Amino acid sequence: MWCLNQAARHRGLPGEVRVTHGKAAEYQARGSVHFHALLRLDGYDDADPGAIIPPPPGITVADLDDAVRWAAGAISYRSPPHPAQPGGWIITWGDQIDVRVITMTGTGTVTDLAVASYLAKYSIKGTEPAGHASARITAETIDLYANPGGTHPERLINACWRTGQHPGYVSLRRWAHMLGFGGHFLTKARRYSVRFADLRQARITYRRGQDPGPEHGPIRTADHTDDETILIVGTFSFAGTGWKTTGDALLANTAADQARRRREAGREDLAHEQGSAADSADLAA
Repeated sequence: MWCLNQAARHRGLPGEVRVTHGKAAEYQARGSVHFHALLRLDGYDDADPGAIIPPPPGITVADLDDAVRWAAGAISYRSPPHPAQPGGWIITWGDQIDVRVITMTGTGTVTDLAVASYLAKYSIKGTEPAGHASARITAETIDLYANPGGTHPERLINACWRTGQHPGYVSLRRWAHMLGFGGHFLTKARRYSVRFADLRQARITYRRGQDPGPEHGPIRTADHTDDETILIVGTFSFAGTGWKTTGDALLANTAADQARRRREAGREDLAHEQGSAADSADLAA
């Protein structure tokens, strides 16, 4: 974004620009993650930073195209040291950068449906195209999925598990079932659209405001003692969702909190064991 603002200043254009994005991650058959991003070039108003306004005249989609290609070629990251690579690995974007300008509709705007459909196309994909079902892998189940001489997904999982032995790469083991990718399938800038937090709160408010369903009285067998046939209840109806009493909600939330604490304690114990093993290995060396 700074290069676009720099271009605007060099051209003597008033105002600044801001790039917002929505990004979806998709697994390819080779096991690598492919990103699909929608970039929107906005203007920026100091008096109203939250407003979505057009960019200043003179900064066009061609400038955004150039900025994306430059950033993809210039940005790199060096991973932390690893026994297999003391200097770390260099991580960069690949050569498959495909920048396309979104075609405007007849109304001159990109519709919400078109954008949502584009992102939804990739939001339902997991690691299945690479030949692996997304299930958390543990030390007890790793032999079922990892094989250094097996299929392509098995080799990738084995590489994640083996590399994750080092304390600085423990997260690779946690995300071995995702072939090492621990990111969310869908991310976006805060100002790209409505915030995820607002959507979650809206869902919570909606569900809590719903009618939990009809109340049904108990079926009294004493009312049917003289019946010569068996009473069959063949009518099903919606009984409701959520908790019927505050006590039920308290029990459910307490159980969920205990489960979270157990998971956190397990992760801490695992990290401690791996750290102790690494220290022992260093002393032995």
